[in-house]
Amino acid sequence: MMNLDFKQIIPSIPYILQGISVTLEIVLLAGLLGFILGIILSLLKISSINILNWLADAYTSIFRGTPLVLQLMLIYYGSPQITGYQIQPYTAAVLSFALNSGAYVSEIIRAGILAVDKGQREAAMALGVPYRKMMWDIILPQALKNILPALMNEFISLTKESAIVTTIGVMDIMRRSYQVGAKYYSFFEPLLVAGLIYYLMVMILTLLGKALERRMRQGD
Repeated sequence: MMNLDFKQIIPSIPYILQGISVTLEIVLLAGLLGFILGIILSLLKISSINILNWLADAYTSIFRGTPLVLQLMLIYYGSPQITGYQIQPYTAAVLSFALNSGAYVSEIIRAGILAVDKGQREAAMALGVPYRKMMWDIILPQALKNILPALMNEFISLTKESAIVTTIGVMDIMRRSYQVGAKYYSFFEPLLVAGLIYYLMVMILTLLGKALERRMRQGD
């Protein structure tokens, strides 16, 4: 028989909700850094310099081929052994998520760049447009417009995966809900509340992504 009592955790819901700002700060900062890193890596992958191609591909292979939670723990628990300094949990979370996201974003952007009509590049080169200006003003804007849904999916995945920061003590939604469960010796109710919060966040991000996509299509 189910023995659920949501009434006892109602006073603790505001405490759980405080974790939303922590989660969003980590996701937004890591997402921004990962996006910048992804652009750099994607440009290296399409570069004519083989060593740069190899380095970017090796980076992507490592970060896509190992679990995110392992990367998080290596950065957090391994930092004292490697650097002699204990990195803060919040910093470790942002850094690990940014490095991981950059690997995935680089593949998305690379695919978007390669999908742009080659005639655009040939026309720019015929007009004498410098490579850097061509990529920044002509190719990348078109590529980003095409890959926006994929980028939003990556951001949504990052939002859900951010829950693993509870393993290193970051006071996010999951950590707070676990503490509430430990307080009342009843974990199902607070974890269910946490799940509802994550679900609502993802739904809001999905709607924002669709609205942005529609606006960009209307601007064509």
